[in-house]
Amino acid sequence: MLVENALNIYTDGSSFSSPRTGGIGIRFILVDEIGNEQVCDSCHPGYQGATNNQMEMKACLTALDEARRRGLCKGTEKIVIHTDSMYVCDNVTKAIFEWPKTRWHTRSGTPVLNTDLWKDLVKAIKASGCRVEFRWVKGHSKNQHNKAADKMARQSAKAPLNPPLTQVSVRRKRTSESVARGSVVMSGQRLSIRVITCEYLHPQRVWKLKYEVVSKASPYFGKVDIIFSDDLLKDGHSYHVRVNNDTRNPRVVKIFRELVT
Repeated sequence: MLVENALNIYTDGSSFSSPRTGGIGIRFILVDEIGNEQVCDSCHPGYQGATNNQMEMKACLTALDEARRRGLCKGTEKIVIHTDSMYVCDNVTKAIFEWPKTRWHTRSGTPVLNTDLWKDLVKAIKASGCRVEFRWVKGHSKNQHNKAADKMARQSAKAPLNPPLTQVSVRRKRTSESVARGSVVMSGQRLSIRVITCEYLHPQRVWKLKYEVVSKASPYFGKVDIIFSDDLLKDGHSYHVRVNNDTRNPRVVKIFRELVT
């Protein structure tokens, strides 16, 4: 539902695989005091190697930056961003008030992902000069504005002219399993793992690794999960490591050796 005397913005993010691309869609709707609407769509080129969460965030911060540059929120009481991303709606308050105090770590101690985008979104909110409210709207609903933003996002993803937002090295996994966070229970055990992707998280100075378990004697053989490491483990390489005792905050605590595979 549109909010009167406010700048309503419908945003959406989209991502495709094989190859991985992402796009954003933005619709501005200015509603005056008597309910008259002015609609303006904003189309943008997409991004290479983007995730859906990254595109949802990028759509929101791009919309706020554009609204400020174009003076679209002048004379309005607030900006209302309508998004179908629970990821954004559930975490934007944490990004403003909580995570900066914890050096961008969650309550369980894991690094906050997409930290740079969260920081940019917070800056865009503060720079808007208005009260900014985020409202969740059901994705792929009958809402005409959400459908329009979704269509623009998919079109954007088909034209990925922008480089990736983050640099991630990727190798093809050998197992048929999909990544499942927490599927490998951390109990201080030794594991042989093969690194599928590695990404350096600059704010936390730690490596985020997607890996598959290659220890045939392990009950987790073939499982694919996420773990963090202070030291680089290269994608496509296998290692014998020891992990910690906290499945909520999985960490490599010791690297014994690289395996020849």
